This record gives sequence, C-alpha cells and structure tokens, in this order.
Amino acid sequence: MPGEGRPFQQGQSGNPNGRPRGSRNRSTQALEAILDGEAEALTRRAIEMALEGDGPAMRMCLDRLMPVRKDRPITFTLPEIETAADLTKATRALMQGVADGEITPSEAAELSKLVDAHVKAIEAVDFATRLAALEQTAGDRGGRR
Repeated sequence: MPGEGRPFQQGQSGNPNGRPRGSRNRSTQALEAILDGEAEALTRRAIEMALEGDGPAMRMCLDRLMPVRKDRPITFTLPEIETAADLTKATRALMQGVADGEITPSEAAELSKLVDAHVKAIEAVDFATRLAALEQTAGDRGGRR
C-alpha cells in the first residue's frame, strides 16, 4: 500500500501520458459556456466604451490590436570574441553603445548576458582541450610520473 491519501507509488504517475494535448480546464470551459454567443456584443461594447474615452477600455482594445513588444531586434556590431581575453573589447563596445545612445542600458545588459555565455563556452572548450592534452601526455608516459 503506497500510503494513506497517496494511491500511487512515489515517482509513479496515475497518468503516465500526462494531460491530453489541447484539453482545457473546467473553469475555462465554464467561462466559454457563459460567454458563448456574447463575444461579439461584449467586443462591440468595449470598443464603444473606448471610443467614448474610457481609459481602461481603450487600453484593453489597444493591447489587443498591438500587444506590447517584449523586445525588438537591434543592429549592433560587437567585436569578435574568440578568447576570454576578448571580453573586455566586447564590454567596452557595449558601454560605448550605451554612451552614444545606440542601444539602451537594458539592451546592453541582455547583450552582456549573451557575451558572458559565449565566453563561458570558449572557456569550456579551452578546458576540455587542455585536459585532453594532459591525458594524452600522461598516456604517452605510460601513466608514470
């Protein structure tokens, strides 16, 4: 017996396939049933209220027409980053881009995260290469010191 109030073994789901794709929860289905046939009238009324100057209704309509963009593509050239030492060139370019108004501080912060991830990848490859070389050298010596 798995335990009181727990019909399944730990780590074992009662539904191993998970929730069916496209299924909706009961509250969503209930709301859809209530609003069924009223969507057009509600939409028309919200638009009328917005046109009459109702701020929240106007904001809701505009948000639906043109949602707030979370981010946008930017054109900004970073110097090549081939070694961890090139990081300073990249951060200097980012700071200069902010100072010149070419990019915003938040855009520079996001780009810095990408630069940091790239540098970590370079360091990981460099470490793996050096480790393989050390192992090769130790293997050539027959494992003796």
